[in-house]
Amino acid sequence: MFKACLNLSLAMVIVGSSVVAGKIMVDQLPVFFASMLRFVLALALLLPILYLREGGFPQLSKRSWGVLCLQALCGSFLFTVFLLYGLRLTSPASAGIITSTTPACMGILGWIFWRDKPSFRVLGGILLSVAGIMVLNMVGQSDGGGSNFLGNLLVLAAVVAEALFLLLRKWVPEPMSPLAAATVVSLFGLIWFLPAGLYEMFTTDLSAVSPVGWWAVGYYGVFVTVLAYLFWFAGIVSVPAPIAGVFTGIMPLSAVILSALVLGEQLQWTHYVGCLCVLAGIALISGIRPRKQVAYASGGQGG
Repeated sequence: MFKACLNLSLAMVIVGSSVVAGKIMVDQLPVFFASMLRFVLALALLLPILYLREGGFPQLSKRSWGVLCLQALCGSFLFTVFLLYGLRLTSPASAGIITSTTPACMGILGWIFWRDKPSFRVLGGILLSVAGIMVLNMVGQSDGGGSNFLGNLLVLAAVVAEALFLLLRKWVPEPMSPLAAATVVSLFGLIWFLPAGLYEMFTTDLSAVSPVGWWAVGYYGVFVTVLAYLFWFAGIVSVPAPIAGVFTGIMPLSAVILSALVLGEQLQWTHYVGCLCVLAGIALISGIRPRKQVAYASGGQGG
């Protein structure tokens, strides 16, 4: 149990740090090229390990391959594009808090598309998460309110894409290991980014990129794309879904703390209030998730 909890904690710390790494990355590199590189690095690690441990890709139906391609569109392509462009307009701390509303967004989408009616406590958790976002948007962003609002809106769009990624996992009936799932989604993610990424590679002055920018790409590819995904799945198999859901609350804390330590961001009271609202919402949602929603919580992480 301790090892599983440690794995989940490490996964969420890394996912939270992706907001900081992403901010550094997009300050120096175009979004599509940087994202293409990240998946190249991830696949350079994942493909050899997959062939050594499992002998290759899993046997899946054409429908399942199509669903995984759609998953990658939502969780790897759209999530990344919305998040990284959002980070150009809003603070990493705000973005980290907003991305932690994924469980609330999943509850709303599950209600709309899958007719999974939420209980009153889940509704309360959703309302608290929405309140947290409203606090971030309405108060305290004195250094560019319009930009912050648009940036927060883009990050919220990334949350919707991430929630769709997690919900679509239930449409793949064949069993897949965490390693196979990470590899397949990363492969489709590379395919989605490849055309625009190649264009940006030949139209960008790469000599102007500092070593810090390249290190950010490497960190995003190795840690965020590979290790966070594997840590999450290693922990989720040994921990009940309601408990695992609580660990998502580590993500905004990681993003807020690292934004202050690494980027020197000045935190405002809106960050603290918004973070508390979202954490309270996660606690309500995670503590009483019905059995039929377990598949949503154990779907893994996008990005």
